Amino acid sequence: MKNMTNKKTLFGFTLLELLVVISIIGILVAMGAVAFTTAQKRGRDSKRRGDIQAIQKAYEQYFADNTMYASTCSTMADGYMPGGTPTDPQGNQSYILNCDSDQYCICAELEDADGGNAGAPASLSTVCDYAGAPKSHYCLSNLQ
Repeated sequence: MKNMTNKKTLFGFTLLELLVVISIIGILVAMGAVAFTTAQKRGRDSKRRGDIQAIQKAYEQYFADNTMYASTCSTMADGYMPGGTPTDPQGNQSYILNCDSDQYCICAELEDADGGNAGAPASLSTVCDYAGAPKSHYCLSNLQ
């Protein structure tokens, strides 16, 4: 004869197994959030570099047409930058634009503190400070 017992067979997970799975999911979510934030910062810094290069191209086009740079930055932007001078992707800071008829300097502060090619400009002079440390700004100056 068969041994008849009243044992119930339970199918499911123990509390320990659930805690381990929840912990693993939490770690993966945290790692994903950090990677996403870093990718966003890199994307914004890339846009800043692209904007600065576009402004530089507009300045050089102005120079090619007029054999001098614009005496004020806004004069140049009116005709050579469709849509006007670009703005920072976050909107909480603006690009540093300095120009006169002989030279110009354009800088943007990057979120990556060491990702630029220049230090913070000491003043709003037309000379870019490429020697500053840390290299927190991306700057371009005249090519002519």
